[in-house]
Amino acid sequence: MTHYDVVINGGGMAGAMLALGLSQLSQADGSALRIALIEKSLPEQNLHPGFDARSIALASHSQDLLQQLGLWPLLRELATPITAIQVSDQGHIGQVNLQAQDYSVPALGYVVELNPVGQLLYQQLQQHPAIDLLCPAQIQAWQQAPDKVTVTLDGDDQLSDRQFTTSLLVAADGNHSQIGRQLNLPRRRFDYQQSAIIANVQTAMPHQNRAFERFTPEGPIALLPMSGGRCSLVWCVSNARANQLMDLDETAFLCELQQAFGYRLGRITRTGTRHCYPLVLDEVTRPWHHRVVLVGNAAHLLHPIAGQGFNLGLRDVAALVEQVRQVLSSVGASSENPTNLVTPISVTNHDDIGGYQMLSRYWQSRQADQAELVGMTSVLALLFSNDHPVLAAGRNLGLMTMAACSSLKHMLAWQAMGKR
Repeated sequence: MTHYDVVINGGGMAGAMLALGLSQLSQADGSALRIALIEKSLPEQNLHPGFDARSIALASHSQDLLQQLGLWPLLRELATPITAIQVSDQGHIGQVNLQAQDYSVPALGYVVELNPVGQLLYQQLQQHPAIDLLCPAQIQAWQQAPDKVTVTLDGDDQLSDRQFTTSLLVAADGNHSQIGRQLNLPRRRFDYQQSAIIANVQTAMPHQNRAFERFTPEGPIALLPMSGGRCSLVWCVSNARANQLMDLDETAFLCELQQAFGYRLGRITRTGTRHCYPLVLDEVTRPWHHRVVLVGNAAHLLHPIAGQGFNLGLRDVAALVEQVRQVLSSVGASSENPTNLVTPISVTNHDDIGGYQMLSRYWQSRQADQAELVGMTSVLALLFSNDHPVLAAGRNLGLMTMAACSSLKHMLAWQAMGKR
């Protein structure tokens, strides 16, 4: 039976990047890790839910992580830089303006379109000799044992090897994770009673690489700069309002959007296909169990108000790659030094990929970050999505204070850049 070092279920952004990041590591004898990536959807346009028409915002720090994973050179040409961010509140004068040049960075972040990124990542996966891309395929069953996890694929899959083992099974299969549900891990869920309308729009004025986040009584509106002079729209409203907006024709929809967003980019002239997604907090409070770990949206689904959901998942990926690297380094040091004199600190020689110590260290490295970002986005979503006069006045005062106080403004910029 074939044995893989790591099996990843889910080939969206998190799963694909994890596979490519792990593929750069080597065993103690210099051989490559054996990696399998299981994905049920073909990567062609409009078929893969993880690579649809949406765009994501990459914080500046995420660029550093992608560089460490060896992926930024692949994505650089597909990324639109954000050189300025304006945060404002509808009906009030308070606003904050951030400029990349004020922080001596080329960009506060970047916007990438999921579909072209997906095509590029899948080309890399298909060409890499250490990665077996099992697509289309689905897991039928999996079973944990002390030293391995046995995975069985669905019988309809056109694959010669339907059963194999792995030292570590990674669930990167989104917020409806099959593996996560079967593990029945403790989770926290909160329905914001909101939906996000996603679309690409065209404006009369060029965006000049500026991003906008505008708070309204119904929820935040974000316009992010994209290639070709377009902007990526994320409009959070109540579920009932979202249904109304989705039923409008293009002219009526643009009229409603213009009224909510204003004329910072002149007239909003066109919109592409609109998509609507319910907004919930869905967090696994301890996302690992014997030789199985959840990453990305499988571990935590956030409100998009701060634009940090994918960035949090990318930090999961980078941290997991680092923990695997430490295990491999420990094994190499142990084999070269039988007396264990140069074993890296905090790594034990009986450790292995998927072992208790490795996954425990991984979660120790991620727990505080996840808790902080989940808490921050939840508070922001509740604070900036209502028309209570006291809270509205407080929001406006807060934005005015932040604009006038350089230290508070720097804190906001630091958060926007994903610095930890």
